[in-house]
Amino acid sequence: MTLDLPTETGHRPTLSRRLQRMMAVMRHEPALAIGAILTLVFAYLIVAPVISILLQAILVQAGDSTRLRQEEGALTLYYLARAFASRMSGILLWGPLVNTLSIAAATVTVSVSLGVVLAWLVNRTDLFGRSWFATALIVPFMLPTWTFALAWTTIFKNGVVGGQPGWLQAMGFATPNWLAYGTLPIVVILVLHYTPLVLLIVGNALHRLDVQMEECARILGASPRVIAFSIVLPLVRPALLSAALLIFADCIGEFAVPYILGLPVNYDTLSTGLYRALSSRQTGVAAVLAGAIMIMGVVTLMIDLRMMREARRFVTVGGKGGMQRRQSLGRLRHIAALLPAGVVLIGVALPLLTLFLSTVMILPGRFTPENFTLDYWIGSNLHTVALRSGILLTPDFWAAAWNTVRIVGIAAVLSGTLGLLVGYAVLRSPVRLIGQVLRQITFLPYLVPGIAFAAAFLSLFAVSRGPIPALYGTPVILILALVAEQMPFASRSGIAAMTQLGREPEEAARVAGAGFFIRMRRIIIPIQAGPLATAILLPFISGIKGVSLFVILAVPATDVLTTYSLRLLDYNYDQAANAVVLMIALIAWLGTVLIQRICGTGLARGLES
Repeated sequence: MTLDLPTETGHRPTLSRRLQRMMAVMRHEPALAIGAILTLVFAYLIVAPVISILLQAILVQAGDSTRLRQEEGALTLYYLARAFASRMSGILLWGPLVNTLSIAAATVTVSVSLGVVLAWLVNRTDLFGRSWFATALIVPFMLPTWTFALAWTTIFKNGVVGGQPGWLQAMGFATPNWLAYGTLPIVVILVLHYTPLVLLIVGNALHRLDVQMEECARILGASPRVIAFSIVLPLVRPALLSAALLIFADCIGEFAVPYILGLPVNYDTLSTGLYRALSSRQTGVAAVLAGAIMIMGVVTLMIDLRMMREARRFVTVGGKGGMQRRQSLGRLRHIAALLPAGVVLIGVALPLLTLFLSTVMILPGRFTPENFTLDYWIGSNLHTVALRSGILLTPDFWAAAWNTVRIVGIAAVLSGTLGLLVGYAVLRSPVRLIGQVLRQITFLPYLVPGIAFAAAFLSLFAVSRGPIPALYGTPVILILALVAEQMPFASRSGIAAMTQLGREPEEAARVAGAGFFIRMRRIIIPIQAGPLATAILLPFISGIKGVSLFVILAVPATDVLTTYSLRLLDYNYDQAANAVVLMIALIAWLGTVLIQRICGTGLARGLES
């Protein structure tokens, strides 16, 4: 007689058993729970705003229902048609698009050409002052782009726009419009800012390139031209294309420079066109422009990522560690130094000196002793309507400085901490899908230009949605937007740091009975203190210099130093605005030097990594 006993063989576990098993795993390894929570949080902070702004392009917005004879929230193609195919499309989209592409193309061409020459001089020759230039040439990349724009207007501003004239205009020289505003000054300034990026990327590629291949080709009779175009150029081509695509993507979303040098004369790019649309409450059109900027940024950076993956398939191997022989310039050693010296002079010394002199001059362009004063720094009872004291004695300045430190500081600490937790969840989670999804979500803001991401945030948090109240006008929306924007860098920093930390210290602590928080406080955070400090300081410096998020999301009650300086500029208080910009540049410089000290690397190497 045979008894058929019931068994669980072949039966799938019930839902309750699966949940119990998952809870047991989470208690043993909280990385899974941390990863799941972070995925939900960043899906709401990053993915939801992007979806929200894209939906606004095809939904009837508040205030347009009467004109469109449709209910608010109904599907419509009106905004797409208005931006792409109406009589206003040339002003709203096509004109700004042409301006944006022309600026980006010109900036990429000039900055890559100049950056390659400088990278070769600094990394491959015995250039006079080579070590000093390796650091000095990076400084323009550390400064806010609108530092150069304000210095440009201080010198070249003409009578087309009201307010104080530029120095040349004040001295009797008529500055043409094409020199004072528009494409040329914007391209020159962006070239000065992005050439150091090419120097870093291409210089790194040249530094890794073994010169023995060039020596072999030279011994076999190859000419310098053949060596350059048949050996060196193909090997550094991925770095060249990566630098070009990164600059192109950044130029698409650049806001501050076109705002200062284009907006006053109605020279619009996509970013300033988006700002105009939001300022005039054309929310649907703004959504279309934001979508166009997003698509261009995503496509450009996806091409860059694809190319970098292809580049990793090829490795250059050199013998005996790879030789780094430098080419002798002979008598040209000192003459060749004139090129990087000119770049440092035009890109660092001249803008900063111009801004400083403008802050201590009563009337622009008059270099007489009686025209110099410190009133715009520490003076009182000034003969101006809205600025009665010097910047350092003005309560509004210190309120903006406190808002900057408070908002950007909180966002930077949150970014660094969350970045470390993202790295922990990605590398420690037993479910690979969680790690992969979290890695992709936190990288998404890098694909979206800042001005478009700010518009996306505004579309989601301007009104209350369910239990989430309207956050516009509060510091919270700025903190959340800064955290989301900085997550690509903070998360990559956390992942890189956790990659170098094995599981053994945690396993030993777990065996000894230490819980998760004790392991984090006594093992992980002390070991990762350096990377964590860098992951906090980098978002802080970026937030200090940032314009796009603040100009869209900040209100007078949440003024930070960047928006405060732009407001002073709108009031034509140029001396005070330039003083605030110099303070921002000083903070950015000190923060970068502090990162250098923490990392223990040179300035150029630190920024490169």
